[in-house]
Amino acid sequence: MDHFHYAGHALYCEGVPIAELAATYGTPLFVYSKKTLLHHLHQLQRAFAAVEPLICYSIKTNPNLAICRLMRENGTGFDVTSGGELFRALQAGGAPERIVFAGVGKTDREMVEALDANILMFNVESEGELAALSELTAGRHQSVRIALRVNPDVDPKTHAKTTTGKRGTKFGLDWERVEKIAAALVKHRHVELVGIHMHLGSPIYSTEPYRAALERAVPLIETLRRQGHDLRYLNMGGGFGIHYRKQEALSADTFAGVIVPAVQEARCRLILEPGRFIVGNAGILVSRVLYVKDSGGKRFVIQDAAMNDLIRPTLYDAFHRIWPVEPPAEVPAPPEDYETPLPHTQLVDIVGPVCESGDFLARDRWFPEVKRGDLVAIFSAGAYGMAMSSNYNGRCRVAEVLVDGDKHRLIRRRETYQDLIRPELEV
Repeated sequence: MDHFHYAGHALYCEGVPIAELAATYGTPLFVYSKKTLLHHLHQLQRAFAAVEPLICYSIKTNPNLAICRLMRENGTGFDVTSGGELFRALQAGGAPERIVFAGVGKTDREMVEALDANILMFNVESEGELAALSELTAGRHQSVRIALRVNPDVDPKTHAKTTTGKRGTKFGLDWERVEKIAAALVKHRHVELVGIHMHLGSPIYSTEPYRAALERAVPLIETLRRQGHDLRYLNMGGGFGIHYRKQEALSADTFAGVIVPAVQEARCRLILEPGRFIVGNAGILVSRVLYVKDSGGKRFVIQDAAMNDLIRPTLYDAFHRIWPVEPPAEVPAPPEDYETPLPHTQLVDIVGPVCESGDFLARDRWFPEVKRGDLVAIFSAGAYGMAMSSNYNGRCRVAEVLVDGDKHRLIRRRETYQDLIRPELEV
């Protein structure tokens, strides 16, 4: 469920016309719905309530401070993957005891910053990281809590670039080495093993990968307890899929039906690290048509959003629903899959201004007739949109707006040309 809807041939976010937001803040523009953000968070909270989970919002999906604060105010902790994300979590008012630090390449500086903050735990991904963290804590006469990130060699059936739980990826510890690594920590003076972590990838559209991983996780937890560890946490990461094309995603209740019984059997507290599930369909990218061009037997809709604003189509071959903000009156409602030909539509590529052939948002898409100045909405852009944006081709990163009912406010201003050169030093 999201709160973007068409009424009278015009797209609204909650009670605000998208055209009004574009006129006020310019384009390209990220627009977020507060009701949608909270709806999806509350779905998770209700579905997993039986095991009182610690839900750690994954900052990497959308790091805007206003969204992070909204998450914290509604009960989440934070999943961070860098010192910068830790800084954001703390700036958003995040409680250190509700922050987990993931990532395969934590630097000494980042680990020290997290130790200074006294976060809940590190998700340790390699023996080298464990050695470095042990050395740092010993030198500071400090103890640290960790979870071992285990690679269960489970195929989540998702894109190769977002698969993390299969053997041969850079993530986690090989299954057969975990018991030996854990045994060496039984009487460690500075490192306390309190959990295991398994993030399988994203987006996942089946419960089977979680079922397969948990079938391995629960016995492992008991084995580590027999070694002498006080295992209290089972972190299943995130990865729940969302509706990119139509209604293909599973509900939070469906995932909970598999995960909750295993957590209860393991006698652990569940940690989840959702991001996309909360924010993905809570945001759209709004653009304005610059030109319509016929070339080489194809029609191109050139608009002012580009791969530097939303790189997912180029990077992952990702599908995003796209439709005019105010479609022509003769065009019926968009098809459920946003691909089926309709009367008064034509086959187009929707592309941006960046000097790359890979700069596209959609290819071979049936789309209504549009003209210069018309507005276009790219849906499901709340996750990994602004977070992965860049200044490529000297383009200023776009503004972000949060809508709450019939009110809206700017939560990130549009960059200026001065912003582009501000960090650079003259020789």
